[in-house]
Amino acid sequence: MTDFGGALKKLSEYPDYTLAIIGVPFDEKSSFLRGAADGPAAIRRVSTGKCYNPDTELGIDLAEETVLVDLGDVDTSGDMLKTFAEVEKKVAEVVRKKAIPIILGGDHSITYPAVRAVASHHQNLDLLHLDAHPDMYEDLYGDRLSHACPMARILEEGLVKNLIQVGIRSMTPEQKALAKNYGVRTIEAREFPEKLSLEFRNPLYISLDLDVFDPAFAPGVSHHEPGGLTSRQVLDLIHNLKATIVGFDIVELNPMRDVSDMTAALAFKLLKEIAGKAIRP
Repeated sequence: MTDFGGALKKLSEYPDYTLAIIGVPFDEKSSFLRGAADGPAAIRRVSTGKCYNPDTELGIDLAEETVLVDLGDVDTSGDMLKTFAEVEKKVAEVVRKKAIPIILGGDHSITYPAVRAVASHHQNLDLLHLDAHPDMYEDLYGDRLSHACPMARILEEGLVKNLIQVGIRSMTPEQKALAKNYGVRTIEAREFPEKLSLEFRNPLYISLDLDVFDPAFAPGVSHHEPGGLTSRQVLDLIHNLKATIVGFDIVELNPMRDVSDMTAALAFKLLKEIAGKAIRP
């Protein structure tokens, strides 16, 4: 029973929605293990209202205070460029309705076309990137569209005004130099403060790679990077945000490596909390 904690509405009955889920079952740009293409289905599977309710920790009832719909999955059966174009098109359709797209990946490469779509409607866009890795390689093994490169593409196209990266613990000298060149603020996991409150003046897009968490909290990812953040740290960061959220993605869930669906459940929890924060900043 896929109903996102009982919050989901039927698109046919609520065409003027506020929040729209878009699945992107795509992992062709993964550099190590495949499996992230099954991420959207795993999040939907665990989201049943028989287990979870639609209320967030901040007291927002997603069933009563907003309209959440599921637009299904992007067609990823074609080549990579077609898939990216379809992601951009689908996200743009949601943004044009002045609704908030919630993109479920999939590997992290899909953030690039998603941000392109949102940036086309918000000229001044900020980006909060939670990840173990900065994803700012110029290319990885000759591939400029690898899941290790989306932030480099976003920066070089000038799609965002400000980029803050949180939870990083795998920075190379080349990526550190690129971050400095573009004025990226990096909050590494080792220097994460007890209480982190971030403020964004421009509309905000959030990209959350589940390997930002220590593997103890999120084993269902392709790249286990020890020393990560706790679930509580990231939830507190979301709750303390001062921002107008206009879109977000949750990526890199690999159900084949998950344990008792705990990473999928965490992804759903994050979806609820970010959605709640988006509708009531």
